[in-house]
Amino acid sequence: MKITINRSMSIGLLLAGVMVLVALFAPWLAPNDPYQANLDERLVSPTLTATSEYPLGTDHLGRCILSRALFATRISLIIGISVISLSLFTGTVIGAVSGYVGGVVDEVIMRVVDAFLSFPGMFVALAVAGIFGGSIIGLVVALALVEWTVFARISRGSVISVKNMDFVLASRSMGAGNLHILRYHILPNITSPLLVIATLGMGYVILAAASLSFLGLGISSYPELGMMVNDGRYFLQSAPHVMFVPGMFIVSIVLGFNFIGDGLRDIFDPKDTKQRWRVF
Repeated sequence: MKITINRSMSIGLLLAGVMVLVALFAPWLAPNDPYQANLDERLVSPTLTATSEYPLGTDHLGRCILSRALFATRISLIIGISVISLSLFTGTVIGAVSGYVGGVVDEVIMRVVDAFLSFPGMFVALAVAGIFGGSIIGLVVALALVEWTVFARISRGSVISVKNMDFVLASRSMGAGNLHILRYHILPNITSPLLVIATLGMGYVILAAASLSFLGLGISSYPELGMMVNDGRYFLQSAPHVMFVPGMFIVSIVLGFNFIGDGLRDIFDPKDTKQRWRVF
């Protein structure tokens, strides 16, 4: 059996791991207070030296861009994890019930899913985020309302393909209840596609959250990467670092989780039985 390095997984774990560590240790890594403004130091260019007070420069209010980006990464990851966790739980439960019960219940649930999918996801998120205002909870709810349908469809399709397999029929013939079968026999066998979609969804959610903040409907009370990009667009020619630095943080996070998702898809590919993967 051939053993191959999964380059996508390796790159993804490296990028995402660095960003997670950056978020966890932001209070210790940040060289300055991310909220402290100093108008005498506005739009300072990056100076990558050990003695520099502002390694990646300052914004239009004289705030340290590196410090704000470090704390903004923490907010982005909190939003991403919250949205994916809520969407994964809700979508998996609803989709599993729909696929397992079938009949009228399946038809009703799928028509509700189709109704959500009939609207462009970003428009739904814009509307809900506008109603809740600039808060983390509002942003999480807005994005979860868009994401749960993906997990519901994947979960339903996977349950339909598994529920009539021999091991499920054998468990049912031994008197196992529906809840027992769903919990111990069906759900463990549908986790692979859900895990891949969840990992890929992390990148999408973080990018969508940054997009909402860029449009002015995200978080306003904390440093946020999309908001920082929006602030920097007015100084694109005179001080491009104000927009470039948070943009690169967004790219790094999204690419990291996308690479992990691609790596997991290769690992869980049921058609590839002659190859084993290792990360490093």
